[in-house]
Amino acid sequence: MTAARIRSAEPRDAADLVALIAALADYEKLTHLLELTPEKLAAQLFGERPPAEAVVAEVEHAPGGAKTVGFALYFTNFSTFLAKPGLYLEDLFVLPDYRGQGIGRALLSHVGALAVRRGCGRFEWSVLDWNQPAIDFYRAMGASVLPDWRICRVTGEALEKFGR
Repeated sequence: MTAARIRSAEPRDAADLVALIAALADYEKLTHLLELTPEKLAAQLFGERPPAEAVVAEVEHAPGGAKTVGFALYFTNFSTFLAKPGLYLEDLFVLPDYRGQGIGRALLSHVGALAVRRGCGRFEWSVLDWNQPAIDFYRAMGASVLPDWRICRVTGEALEKFGR
């Protein structure tokens, strides 16, 4: 089992995060949606009022060096029913060669612990219905996969029309 160090992402991690997000998009067959650059991501994660946060997982790669092999990106949301903030996990990804070593579990547990420390009422995320390995992993971690909820999304030109 590879020991990973989980830490808050820093501006110097932007290029590594972009590479991991590109690998995630490839896995999900969504590379055609990528508009991401290290500069765009850094502005959103490390700007004056960042709308999201991230943690990275590093493993020792060579003497004196570390390799970023996974990440979790999340943001604060709010539950009107609980009258409490929550954390929403936007993405969790570990490079295929490092899966099955507890790194995904460490990332997910780290963000869950943040939710507890911040007094959140919920920690939530979505999973693609075809991604059975992820569904099994989340269930093994104690998560419920809610069958009655569907994600609604408006983007691009539809969002422009929606906002008028």
